[in-house]
Amino acid sequence: MENVSASNRRYYLVLTGASAAWGVASVISKQAVAEIPPVALLPIQLTTSLLVLGTLMRVEGPQRWSRGTMPLALLGFMNPGLSYALGLVGLSQITASLSVVLWATEPVMILVLAAMVLRETITKSLALAIGLTSVGVLLAAGDASSGTLLGISFTLAGVAACAIYTVISRRWMREDSTLVVITAQQTCALIFALGLLGAFILRGESFAVSGWSGGAWASAVVSGVLYYALAFWLYLTGLRRISAAFAGMFLNLIPIFGISTGYLLGERLSNLQLLGAVLIVGAVGSMLWARVRSLSLTAQTSSIIVDGR
Repeated sequence: MENVSASNRRYYLVLTGASAAWGVASVISKQAVAEIPPVALLPIQLTTSLLVLGTLMRVEGPQRWSRGTMPLALLGFMNPGLSYALGLVGLSQITASLSVVLWATEPVMILVLAAMVLRETITKSLALAIGLTSVGVLLAAGDASSGTLLGISFTLAGVAACAIYTVISRRWMREDSTLVVITAQQTCALIFALGLLGAFILRGESFAVSGWSGGAWASAVVSGVLYYALAFWLYLTGLRRISAAFAGMFLNLIPIFGISTGYLLGERLSNLQLLGAVLIVGAVGSMLWARVRSLSLTAQTSSIIVDGR
């Protein structure tokens, strides 16, 4: 279990920063995908991210590599490759606000997978959170005014792929440089994205690049930096010191940042979807609070025992 030292609190802030970057970038991506097809947007975003990551690697100098880097790199085909391809397709058919609400189910998926793969315990309160989250998703998805059922399905499939990625990454992360891992994963993701784009072109799909506005290009570039470079770097940095289940709890903050940003840009959720969002965020948020309290009590008890010796 994690202790609640000042060092770990710093990692909590890092994970909060990752959630903020993902939440804001979701809304910006929605602006881009309104003009740029998802299959073309993903390569643009990943290329932008890799340019930033490559620059950071040159600034930082030699990075740590190990034999475990390659398996971690291959996870990039799953996330951000497959997961964000599915997510962008979903985003093209639903609002950004609904998208971030659905992505809030990821912490619960991570907890369930962590219990299955990493043997982390599922408590009664976790089971209750899973139930409330499920009800929240049904409410959020029940109002068709913010998107289609197909868009919701694609989004949830992308969420599931991300949850699997988090659990496996936590299990395989060792001493490799975080920057190396992210760069390697996103290189694999770009290969996947370019292959997908090539397949669409071979099928006869055409893309009116000249018709994309400067705003769409700007949204694609900014969301690429926030979504893939900054958010992934912060998240994997936190994941080194925090368990997969606990780190996943911080993703509960994404809807707060995403819905707030979407509201500023004119998006609104229906009353039914707001109720679903409250259930999802409240259920996972209460789990986060309970876990922090538990860790604090454990740390205090350990301190008393040590002092009493």
